Amino acid sequence: MVRVIQAGGAPLAQVHSGVDSPLIAFALHSGHSVRPGLEAHLRLGEDERLREEDPFTTLMAPCDMRLVEVLRSRFEVDLNRPRERAVYVGPSDAWGLSVWNGALPEAQKRISLSTYDAFYDETRCELERLQTAHGRFVVLDLHSYNHRRDGADRLPADAAANPEVNLGTRHIDRDRWAPVVDAFMESLGQHGLDVRENVKFGGGHLAQWVAQMFPEVGCPLAIEFKKTFMDEWTGEPDFARITSLRGALSAAAVAVEDALSALR
Repeated sequence: MVRVIQAGGAPLAQVHSGVDSPLIAFALHSGHSVRPGLEAHLRLGEDERLREEDPFTTLMAPCDMRLVEVLRSRFEVDLNRPRERAVYVGPSDAWGLSVWNGALPEAQKRISLSTYDAFYDETRCELERLQTAHGRFVVLDLHSYNHRRDGADRLPADAAANPEVNLGTRHIDRDRWAPVVDAFMESLGQHGLDVRENVKFGGGHLAQWVAQMFPEVGCPLAIEFKKTFMDEWTGEPDFARITSLRGALSAAAVAVEDALSALR
C-alpha cells in the first residue's frame, strides 16, 4: 500500500507501508521532479541537478520496510537542511552552482517553505505512530555522496577519506544507542563493506530533528553510500551493485531490530 503526501500543488512524497516494524527508511533526496511553475525559475539543467541528488537510494531500502520516498528535488526544497537554509539562494548553498534565473520570487519561496513544513508535520505524525506502536524506533536516513568531483575522466577521491558507507551519528546519544549503532556497522562489515562513522558526514537536519524530538525513543542513523553503485556523471546505475547493497542493508536492519529489542 502506498500513501501519497501532497504539498505545494503536487505530490511531495510516497509512504510505502511495509511490514509492522520499529524501523522506517527515508530517502529525502531521491526525488528529481519540481512543482508546476517552478521550473521556469531554474537555471540548472536536469543533469546538473541529478548529479547532486541521490537517485536509486529508494532501491536500497529493504523491500518490506516502511519507506518515505521524497519525489521532489532538493533544488526545490532541501528537507535535510534547517528551515532557514532549505531553499537554496546562491552558489554557496549549492556546491558552487547557480540554481536560479535571478532571485527566486518570494511567493515561490513561501510555497517551498510550506512544503517543508508539511513534510515535517507528516513525519512527526509518522514517528509518533511508531512510538505508540513500538516504544523505541530507528530511522534509516538514506543518502549517497559523490566521489569523482574532479571529473569523469579523473581519479576518484582517496578511499582512505571516503568510506563506501559513512554512518552519521553526531546527533544521537551515542552511549544510549551503542548496541544499535554497533549492530548496524558490524552487519555491514560482515558483508564486505567499508563502513565508518562520521568520516565524511555526521548527519543532516532530519537526523538532528529526530534526535531532538524523540531523544529517548528515536535513533536516527544517517547513512551515506558512496556513489560506486552508479556513474555520478552520466547517472547510469549499476543495478547489480544496488541489489547487493539492498541485501546488505536488509541484513543490517534485522541486526538493528534485534539490538533494539534487547535494549532496556
